[in-house]
Amino acid sequence: MAFRKSPANTASASIADVVALLADFSVETTPTSASKVANFADHLTQGTTVNVTCLAGTDPADTIAVAARLRREGFEPVPHVAARSITDRGTLDRFLGRLKDEAGVTQALVIAGGLDRPTGAFGSSMDLLETGLFQQHGISKLGVAGHPEGTPDISEQALKDALVWKNRFARETGLELYIETQFCFDADAIIAWDKKIRGWGNTLPIHLGVPGLASLKTLLKFAQMSGIGPSIRVLTRQARNIAKLMLVQAPDRLILDLAAYRAQDAECGIEKLHFYPFGGLAKSAEWANMLATGAFEIDSSRFEIKPATAQIRAVS
Repeated sequence: MAFRKSPANTASASIADVVALLADFSVETTPTSASKVANFADHLTQGTTVNVTCLAGTDPADTIAVAARLRREGFEPVPHVAARSITDRGTLDRFLGRLKDEAGVTQALVIAGGLDRPTGAFGSSMDLLETGLFQQHGISKLGVAGHPEGTPDISEQALKDALVWKNRFARETGLELYIETQFCFDADAIIAWDKKIRGWGNTLPIHLGVPGLASLKTLLKFAQMSGIGPSIRVLTRQARNIAKLMLVQAPDRLILDLAAYRAQDAECGIEKLHFYPFGGLAKSAEWANMLATGAFEIDSSRFEIKPATAQIRAVS
């Protein structure tokens, strides 16, 4: 997909830069999406980290079941734990206990969740972290939310205060915290945000959310649902070509810009990529695996990534 050239980053990425960025990538699944996958090993390398959502209004038992399945199939499950959907400490304790006992969970993504108001005692990820229950259940690696394009319901000052708190919490507890972001399409916004939070004192590594392969129409739908302004503008410009709306797109330009930035800036906070496979796991995983193994070529003039010529010949 030909996302616009990012003026914040004009150098070209090498194949090695892209491979380094794609090393140890992770992916997202929902219980519903997981039910459509016969075996995750058909698409992902053993040991790949797979996040499992626990959306408001869904049954947490479904998240536990998918996490347990992923563990059986040889993957690292990372369940979402959403503060505003948890009624009390006892409920959180039981949920974490089942994740540990039934799925061998050692890491989780701790978020506020999509509800406007808490259903119980917890209103933020910080409320959950302060309970100490994650450590008690042996869950020592924790993701926290990041918003490269901001979020409509939280002020920038509040985002800064929360990030400072989480950095301090990580230092004081010795827990391994990282930032996992919402999905983004705009390299300029991502690069500016990384530099900004670095100025706030952030030292937590960033797992950057990016789209997998999907149609432009699908990407627009999810971007609008999430209210990510700069990314919506990038996609809207592409959508002016109606003929491209239903074609499957790849975020080639975004990946190349980010790989170049990461290679150039030694203090870049982006540690790895986290894929949201809006168009389905199979094609997104195939594409990400191609990048992670270096089986591709870069067309620098068009800012596109293509399968390596040798690979094309082997298939034909």
